[in-house]
Amino acid sequence: MDLAKIAESVDEAARTATEIPQFSDEKPLSVEEAYAVQALSMQRRYARGEKRVGIKMGLTSRAKMIQVGVSDVVWGRLTDGMREEEGGVVSMAKYVHPRVEPEIAFLMKKPLSGEVSALEAMSAVEAVAPALEIIDSRYKAFKFDVGDVIADNSSSSGFVVGSWHNPETDISNLGMVLNIDGRAGEIGSSAAILGHPVRSLVSAARMVASAGEELKAGDIVLAGGATAAIPMAVGQSVLLEVEGLGQIGFKVGE
Repeated sequence: MDLAKIAESVDEAARTATEIPQFSDEKPLSVEEAYAVQALSMQRRYARGEKRVGIKMGLTSRAKMIQVGVSDVVWGRLTDGMREEEGGVVSMAKYVHPRVEPEIAFLMKKPLSGEVSALEAMSAVEAVAPALEIIDSRYKAFKFDVGDVIADNSSSSGFVVGSWHNPETDISNLGMVLNIDGRAGEIGSSAAILGHPVRSLVSAARMVASAGEELKAGDIVLAGGATAAIPMAVGQSVLLEVEGLGQIGFKVGE
């Protein structure tokens, strides 16, 4: 299996906003192969000038793990090219099947990697914030297996981060409302992220270490979706309200 060729395929699909067939239709990728593809595809982004600014965690609800048939969360890289302006306009032309989901973001103040406790993880955090992730699978009909999704940078495509708050803010069970055009589209709690978002940060430290990387000072870590993701459409106004952390949003343009 030519992993470099597969990496080129997923990278071009993301770069040109073009859908591609699932690799699992021919020969499923193992988790190890899929992460190798992800790393190779991200190297192509870096070569074009994008800079890694953090990571995102995915499949952070037990229901999603069961649905996809995995026993662990997945992760992907974030780059400066994926960042969207809070309160700005997000262009649909950049995406294939974009969906938006509410998240909690961590800002790192010092390096973190390997097996750590929740206390150790939070001691490395500078601040927390409400966030929106735009996930976008480049596969046809938004269908994929776990190998497909990991290879495609775990569907990481865009993100918006709100105002930063004291890391001692209790984020264990914050009400989160994702509004579309002024109406509640999804209602949930930060507790839906592995029971507590800090557990996602603990997993992030472990998983980046397995790839020979670390969370660095200044990195942003998206903890994972607190609710189901909502499909995006031109003309929408997206607004996330998070108890105690304020609100953030954007408009969807062509």
